[in-house]
Amino acid sequence: LGMAASAALQRSVVSPAGKHTASLIFLHGSGDTGQGARAWIKQILNQDMAFQHIKVIYPTAPARPYTPMKGAFSNVWFDRYKICNDCPEHIESIDSMCRGLTDLINDEVKSGIAKNRILIGGFSMGGGMAMHLAYRFHQDLAGVFALSSFLNKDSAVYQALKINESALPELFQCHGTADELVLYSWGEETNKMLKSLGVSASLHTFPNLNHELNRTEIEKLKSWIVNKLPVEASKAN
Repeated sequence: LGMAASAALQRSVVSPAGKHTASLIFLHGSGDTGQGARAWIKQILNQDMAFQHIKVIYPTAPARPYTPMKGAFSNVWFDRYKICNDCPEHIESIDSMCRGLTDLINDEVKSGIAKNRILIGGFSMGGGMAMHLAYRFHQDLAGVFALSSFLNKDSAVYQALKINESALPELFQCHGTADELVLYSWGEETNKMLKSLGVSASLHTFPNLNHELNRTEIEKLKSWIVNKLPVEASKAN
């Protein structure tokens, strides 16, 4: 493991207003930062995406050479040969980042949060990363969300699920029909494939939405988050 992968990921954190009993990890899109993703959502909602009991963590991907940008350094979770859904995945960089993000999950577990009280997801490449992390390495997480994201046709995620026996985290997917970078059809195909492999998956379609987030989508996501990570009933004696 190189130094970059083993160094702790920088993160921007929104603390819960009350007792911390669950955690949410939000992975930004390519070229962004955790701080940037948090600010973007804050701008859309006019406030932080915050909860009474859920800590929200926005990690930043380390800078690395990114092939679609002719090898220029960019904050990306993994490399891609190109942005398409029918080319091979850059599996070495995906797996190396799965190790770095596992450390982040383990930090939450060490602080007393059970795996089934942790959600992971993200926007665009962040959602793709989250699907690899959860469905290949952490099938005991509370759930996964993927906003404007996709998996390649021959994804390692599909290969892993073909031989899987255990229960899987639920997937909440959103995609705009006007997306010109990550086509809606790629998101739809990802959803169908995962469903066929036993994932309980929903796909929320946003007409005229390009490769971006909007308020309705984030409000829907927030409702789903609270549904998956409800406030724990206080132990009545």
